[in-house]
Amino acid sequence: MEPGHWPSEHSDALRDYFLKGMSYAEIGRQINGRFGTAYTRNAVAGRAKRLGLAAPARMTSPSIVPSLPSGACLIGPPRPAMPNLNLPPKSAMKPARVKLRCVGVQPRLITLGELGRDDCRYPYGRDKDGEGIAFCGHPRQRSSSYCTPHARLTRKSEAASARVAGPVVLRLISAA
Repeated sequence: MEPGHWPSEHSDALRDYFLKGMSYAEIGRQINGRFGTAYTRNAVAGRAKRLGLAAPARMTSPSIVPSLPSGACLIGPPRPAMPNLNLPPKSAMKPARVKLRCVGVQPRLITLGELGRDDCRYPYGRDKDGEGIAFCGHPRQRSSSYCTPHARLTRKSEAASARVAGPVVLRLISAA
């Protein structure tokens, strides 16, 4: 296949075949046979568009609705479309108010190479392309990779953790 450049004689042949009403695939076959090229149907369609040639009119199939001899039609008039059929609910149209969770810690913003064994590994940065990642760097909790405020931030809420904290105990009760 040729790259994006079409010689003028190829473009002229495309115009001639297009004006004869040939499809893009047939035009491609004719040009490829005539000039020894390997243009695809899509390449021909793209070149025709760049040359300002309109797409060939699509053929429409005949109506499949039977008609009566009197000219009446068996199908009634079209019903009006239901309003708001494809619209999301009004609650989705309102801007969402998201409460962000944050902690009052001033991070040390140290790099990965400077990060010590007992330093908090909570990441900061990467809001923009090319921005590096830094870490909190405060002393971490004994059983966590994060300092106390960041550990609380990353855990589930206390109410949610209390619901699934223990096993469920079932008792058998005799029926009266």
